[in-house]
Amino acid sequence: MGPSRSPAEWPGLDGVAERRFSLFVIGDAGVEVRASLPDIRFAELGADRLTYAPARAVVAGTAVNLARYAARYFGRVSVLAKIGEDDYTPVIRRELRRIGADGRLRVEAGVPNGVSVMLRDRPCGNGPGVRLLVVQDEPPGRRLTAAEVRAEAAGIGAADVLVMDGYSVLSPVSREALREAARIARAAGTRIAFDLVPHDIDARLPASAVLPALACADLVFAEAPTLARLLGHPAPADGGEVRRLPPVLDRAVPGRPLWLLRFGATALERVLAYRRGCLLMEYSTGYADGVRRAGFGDRLAACELYWWLSGG
Repeated sequence: MGPSRSPAEWPGLDGVAERRFSLFVIGDAGVEVRASLPDIRFAELGADRLTYAPARAVVAGTAVNLARYAARYFGRVSVLAKIGEDDYTPVIRRELRRIGADGRLRVEAGVPNGVSVMLRDRPCGNGPGVRLLVVQDEPPGRRLTAAEVRAEAAGIGAADVLVMDGYSVLSPVSREALREAARIARAAGTRIAFDLVPHDIDARLPASAVLPALACADLVFAEAPTLARLLGHPAPADGGEVRRLPPVLDRAVPGRPLWLLRFGATALERVLAYRRGCLLMEYSTGYADGVRRAGFGDRLAACELYWWLSGG
């Protein structure tokens, strides 16, 4: 019998009064410059343009973004990330303290911190606009080593859940670190969650490089189109095609992970929750027009992790 309430119903997207469980997240930490362009469509640009629009620089990265929302649910949040050594290093440390996360940062001397730029153009119709994300090639996180992960074995073993993501799979060095983290977690009885990002990972790596990470997970977050393409199938065009994905997952990935498949017009509106042989539920995430898009996926993931650890 499946759970009776979806994560959006309980615990909900705004955090909880009683924070419990411990989360250990491995991922990226760096600086991101964000701007929204209210009067420009990228497709309309034919020449250089100066525009004035809301813009800001924030501490971001997959680990930081999740930790920021997870701190509203979890009694303890730890972040393991490899960062650079420059003027942004103390800013990253300070931001993790501010959000209430335990920053277990490894500093790579003599290299800059990772920087990304995120631009979103003018909304078109009911859509949120096109996002252009420019990420520094080979940021420090791609060089997190297995030895650095082993040094944090006690923290991983003491956590209720270890969360990792696909950016760590992009480099052979951090891919080995991910495998070591999974080995430590499995030996300690710590549950493992994996976020299948970037959303074009299927164009960057063969499935054979990604499937081991999926196979070690107890829970997988994935946009349904990304997962389908990775497994050699067309991206589902609608909810009906998403609901036909489970047998494909069962054939490709051993074990019984909980799949949380995001789909909809922007791949944020709905989730199909499935475990081998059992469709648990399909639910609305609460994302719609007027809801702030930036950070919504991490906000939802933090909520879903708490729901999962609580027994659904």
